[in-house]
Amino acid sequence: MASASFVKPNTLSSPWIGQRSFAHTSASPPRVSFAIRAGAYSDELVKTAKSVASPGRGILAIDESNATCGKRLASIGLDNTEDNRQAYRQLLLTTPGLGDYISGAILFEETLYQSTKDGKTFVDCLRDANIVPGIKVDKGLSPLPGSNDESWCQGLDGLASRSAEYYKQGARFAKWRTVVSVPCGPSALAVKEAAWGLARYAAISQENGLVPIVEPEILLDGDHPIERTLEVAEKVWSEVFFYLAQNNVMLEGILLKPSMVTPGAEHKNKASPETVAEFTLTMLKRRVPPAVPGIMFLSGGQSEAEATLNLNAMNQSPNPWHVSFSYARALQNSVLRTWQGKPEKIEASQKALLVRAKANSLAQLGKYSAEGENEDAKKGMFVKGYTY
Repeated sequence: MASASFVKPNTLSSPWIGQRSFAHTSASPPRVSFAIRAGAYSDELVKTAKSVASPGRGILAIDESNATCGKRLASIGLDNTEDNRQAYRQLLLTTPGLGDYISGAILFEETLYQSTKDGKTFVDCLRDANIVPGIKVDKGLSPLPGSNDESWCQGLDGLASRSAEYYKQGARFAKWRTVVSVPCGPSALAVKEAAWGLARYAAISQENGLVPIVEPEILLDGDHPIERTLEVAEKVWSEVFFYLAQNNVMLEGILLKPSMVTPGAEHKNKASPETVAEFTLTMLKRRVPPAVPGIMFLSGGQSEAEATLNLNAMNQSPNPWHVSFSYARALQNSVLRTWQGKPEKIEASQKALLVRAKANSLAQLGKYSAEGENEDAKKGMFVKGYTY
């Protein structure tokens, strides 16, 4: 056997550490061989992940499918047309000063290839604002045969070629969302399917230059207590990191998008931000290695103010990772209500986006106060059985 080679973990030059093999004879001590995989994009992946996980900033998620975006537009009386979707996303992505609080934006495929009415690509709008463009790459949820009425996430077929094209278009990170339902068990089959799918997606993304956001959403549906959510979350994240390791995924080049650990939305007792922070950080410290650069929480149907308060509570003391946000509804709700599809309200709508973005920026720094929040920001957005 050749002499063992060793590369220090967590260095940018060779961050891929594979499996160890042991061989020895009675005449010699055991020697260790490390299979090293230095991906072509390793340094860039680490740089991108650190850029997204930068102090005081988080992710704006506007990766709703055309159908889901149509639901948002319908809530303010607009038809689901490409022109209306483009107009709304232009409003968001051209907000002056957005890059002060937003480090990354997750786009739907349509949006990645769109431009402003003046012909400037949305990718260039983001780059000029120091915001990293990202892309949703999964193909949505489908019923999982043999499970407890659960689902699995589609999209691995053709993912490598699609990811390569997204990279050429300017995307530098990706998002794949699968879900786990507490009321459905969850079944061991559903948890394993979610974890394996996320790990395969993450490996394929890194091979093509995209930092993968790993998102197994623990749905808010149910009347279970917070302790049950913690139990399920620990199980899910344990499986996820097991399969990430099996697929040789470089942890320094990923981001996580977990659910906060809360009681089920229909539970009789609501948890305080301090309790949510305690349970969520307990789960993360038990399951997430410090090599992961950023934890970008989803809001999952919480009110705008609630999502911000909970994030703020988690940043009252130092964490091993950048603990921040990747919000969709919790950043966009006020914007839609203000805009109403009227050109004369674009400036006011952009100011509404900055208010929410700044609030969450302060929460990432642990400096947010809910003083002065309006009542609309405190309204919950949970929808039972919500689909994207």
